[in-house]
Order: sequence, then structure tokens, then C-alpha cells
Amino acid sequence: MRDFFQLLRRFVPPYKKYLGLNILMTVLSGLLTLVSFGALIPILNILFKIETPDVSGYLPLDWEHFSIDSFKAVLQNNLNMFITDSMQAHGGTYILIILGIFLIITTFFRTAAMYYASYFMIPLRTGVVRDIRNQINEKIISLPLSFFSEERKGDILARISGDVNEVESSVMSSLDMLFKNPIYIILYLVGMFLISWQLTLFVLVMLPIAGYVMGQVGKNLRRSSADGQRQWGNLMSQIEETLGGLRIIKAFNAERKIEERFRRTNEQFRHTTMRIFRRQQLAHPMSELLGIITVAIVLWYGGSLILSDNSSIEASSFMYYLTIFYMIINPAKDLSRAAYSVQKGLASMARVDKILMAETNITDPIAPKPIGLNEQINYHDIWFRYKENWVLKGVNLTISKGKTIALVGQSGSGKSTMVDLLPRFYDIEKGNITIDGTDIRDAKVHDVRQLMGIVNQEAILFNDTFFNNIAFGVANATPEDVAAAAKVANAYEFIVATADGFDTNIGDRGCKLSGGQRQRLSIARAVLKNPPILILDEATSALDTESERLVQDALEKLMQNRTTIIIAHRLSTIRNANLICVMHEGEIVERGTHDELIALNGYYSRLCAMQSF
Repeated sequence: MRDFFQLLRRFVPPYKKYLGLNILMTVLSGLLTLVSFGALIPILNILFKIETPDVSGYLPLDWEHFSIDSFKAVLQNNLNMFITDSMQAHGGTYILIILGIFLIITTFFRTAAMYYASYFMIPLRTGVVRDIRNQINEKIISLPLSFFSEERKGDILARISGDVNEVESSVMSSLDMLFKNPIYIILYLVGMFLISWQLTLFVLVMLPIAGYVMGQVGKNLRRSSADGQRQWGNLMSQIEETLGGLRIIKAFNAERKIEERFRRTNEQFRHTTMRIFRRQQLAHPMSELLGIITVAIVLWYGGSLILSDNSSIEASSFMYYLTIFYMIINPAKDLSRAAYSVQKGLASMARVDKILMAETNITDPIAPKPIGLNEQINYHDIWFRYKENWVLKGVNLTISKGKTIALVGQSGSGKSTMVDLLPRFYDIEKGNITIDGTDIRDAKVHDVRQLMGIVNQEAILFNDTFFNNIAFGVANATPEDVAAAAKVANAYEFIVATADGFDTNIGDRGCKLSGGQRQRLSIARAVLKNPPILILDEATSALDTESERLVQDALEKLMQNRTTIIIAHRLSTIRNANLICVMHEGEIVERGTHDELIALNGYYSRLCAMQSF
């Protein structure tokens, strides 16, 4: 249970007030339970006409020589004296009525305390799960892109949904039982000790044996649960891949292949789930059997004590003892079920922690420097690799303010990596990138990225309105500002032509728009940000001829007096760049203007010839 208590130390402190109130109410309900069922002893004595010991009068409690035994003796003497006096004055029926009323009143307060114990636990349970979800979301946003390139999206979704739900249903729902039941068990054991310490010591020898048997089954359940959640992640990954590649699946008639792959994984998950549920269902009957065996043994041993000549326990007290002992069985069973659930939930929490505990290597420095572009951007001896393969090898590049730099080359040559390093989506292995002499790692990540606007090859839009997609990341954007940005990006006309204009929802990833419209919308977003550095990652490659003409016109307006880095496959879009850098296998092999590179008759010339052909 060490992992469980570590989980509590991480998430429970903000709700310790509720936890304290829960424990207080639980202790109160346990004490009231002992007091209320204590009325059984005189009731049984009256019903079975067991004579009470002779008492000479009420005894005061000697506080100077106080002990448990003296307190117990005084309590029994005074109770017997009260019953004797009352029976002589009013008869046995009257005493039974008084004891019944006492039982009802104490039970009312006991159940009220039990309710408030659960009442105060609910804010803790729901708050911890909320905090876990918030932390996962914040962690996902803060993690570098390298983390997601090594993880499957479907598995990450499974951790956010399935695993967090499992933590909620298994760990958080068991919190009440895990705090309540040990308190009940301790209080009941104290009451049992007061009645007969010999019998209670005998019981304490039996309980660890049952606990060990239940614990061994719980360990196996945790391992099975981890396997089940991992297989659930595989299922989610396959669904995510199917949704993303549905067009290709249909085009290649691969429906049956995808179905069979999913069926195999789903069947494997079913077998693991069956194993988990069967082992989980074993908890109740096993605890029931172990409880009855223990009760039978206690009956035998307690009965032998009563039948002995020097009995230290009366028959009515033994019945009360058995009542308390039987009341321990339910908390013990609940505790074992909670332990099962916790083991299952901790397996899911371990998967969630792979996100929460992931290292974020792209962080702000302790003493950040201000950063701004007034002169130039400098790539100095840049080396970068994904795992073992070097993607960039000693690249040097200077980009003066207001100039347009184009990066061209074959796929995998390092063009996109070059621009991903500038906003610190990744950090370089060796070398440095400076803006006006300030290393970008010495400034706040927010300040570095605030200098840049990015338009990707695939327009990344959100399931929201035109207005919110354009104003994304820009605080306090006015409708006039958004409309002006849409006009610059040649997006205004098709936006106002929709039913609700700028308030129209564009669907998931802009599915209600054409490719050209999506791209112009993402360009409008960059226009509104008005950044000093503009990064265009093949921004026009997904457009038809008419859309490309409109977008190219908008981009040329946007690029005026702005530092621009363009990644392009269509070489016709970069003829007017101030500098064209040709990349090959992680190095800049040629650089110059379009005319200069054509005259070299090298890589660039061959790329142009291939496109012309």
C-alpha cells in the first residue's frame, strides 16, 4: 500500500480539512456503535433472567488510582445498581422500554455520523480526480513535442480517459472505506479487549492469516490490471489510426484486415478483463468464508472459556462480544474489497504517471533575459538528432531582420527541424541559436514564441467559431481586428457568406471548410498576431491554383518588412527570397539567390529541372 499512501501525499493535502472531518465523524459513529450495542448486555440479562451480581450502592470513580480495570468495574457496578433499582421500582418491562429508547437514540446519532463521514469525503474524492485531470492537461501542454513523437496518440488518450476513470472508480471511491474501516476495526478491537483480552488475543492471531491470503490475491490483480490498461491503450490507438486513415483503408479495400486486427486485440483485452473481474469477484466469497471460519473458531474458544470453572466472561457479555466481532467482519470485507480496487486503480495511476512524471527539458531559465529582434537571427554550429540519427550536422545560418530566407531540399533533409528549433519545440544538442546575440535558451519560452507566427502545411484549427480560431492566442482581439486579418488573408468573403458569419462553427479541425479555406484561416491567425518573425512551413502546398494565388498575395503583403523563413517544395513560391538555402542530409550544401543557384548548376538547379519537367 506504499504507492497508495504516496498518492495520498501528492493529492490529498489541499483537502485535509475534509479528511479530518471524515475521520472525526467516523470515530464518533464507531464509539456510538459500541455504546448502542452495549445495551444488549442488560437486555439479555433481563430476558434470560440472569441475576446481576450483588451490589451495595453506586461507586465513585477514583481518579487518583485510575485504570482501565477500575473504570470497567465501576461502570459495571453502577449499571447493575441502576438496573436493580429500576426493576424493583418499575419492573423489567419498563427497563426494556428505556433500553430500547436508548438504543434508538444512539443509533440515530450513529447513522447521522456515518452519513456526515461520507458527506465530507465526497469533496475530497471529486477534487482529487479533478486535480489529476488538470495536471494531465497542463503536463500535456508543457511537454516537448519529442515526447509525443515517441508515444502513440491512442495510448495517451486511453490514459487520460480510461486510466483516470479507473483511478476515480477504484482508488477514489475506495477512500471512504480505506479510512473508515480501519478506524472501525481499531475501535471494535478496543471494545473487545475491554470485554475479554484473552479472547481478543486469540482473534488477533487468526486475522493476519486471513489478511495474508487476501493480500496474495491482490498482488496478482494489480499485475493483471496493468496488462488490461495497456491493452486498452492499444485498442484506443487502433481506433485513432482507423479514424485518421479511413480514406486509405477504403481506397485499398483493407476493411477486413483492419477488422481482424481490431478483433484480435479486442479478444485479448476481453480475456484479460475476464481474468481481472473473476479475481475481483473472488474477494467477497473468500472474505465471507474466512470470516465464518474465524467466527466458528471464536465461538468454540469463547464457549470453552464460559464453560470453564473460573470463567472471566459472562454469557451475556460473550454475546455482546460476538456482536462486536461480527461487526468487524463487514469492515474487514469492505477493506479487502477496497484493497482489491486500489490495486487495480494503482496500475492505472502508474500509467497516468508516465505522463505526469515525464521530464520537461524545455524550461525557462532561472534568470531569463529579455529578447527581441532588431538585427538578426543566428544559427551557430547546430547539431540535432532524433534518438541515434543526426538530423542536423553543424549548420550555420544568419538571417537578417526583414529578410526572407527559404529552405529547400528533399524530404528528411532537416528543413522542418531547422524551423522547429527556433521556437524551441525541440532543444539543440550542440551549438546555439541567438536572436540579437541572446541565446533563445536564456530567455523565457513564452517570450521567444511571442516573436513568431507559424503557418503549417496542414492547417491546425479547432472545433470553434471563425472568430475564435483567428483570435486564438491573441488577448482582447476586437471584431474589427479579426475582420481586418481575415481580409488580408483573403478569407473575409467566404466567412461572411456563412450563416452566422464569424460566429459560425467550423467543425472538428475545420472539417466544414475546403483545404484552401482552412489554410487562409490559419494565415489570418498569423496576420492578427502580427509577429516580427514569420515561419511558413509549406503553407501553399495544399492549395489549388486559385486559392494559391489568393494566399500568395496575402503572404506577400504579410511578409513585407518582416523576417520570414519559408519551407517550400514549390520552388516557384520562393523565387524572390533574399536567400535560398539548399539542405541535403542535415547540411546546407548550397546558398544564394535563385539566379545564383541556377548558375551553380547543382542541387537547386536539378530540383528546379525536376519540377519543370
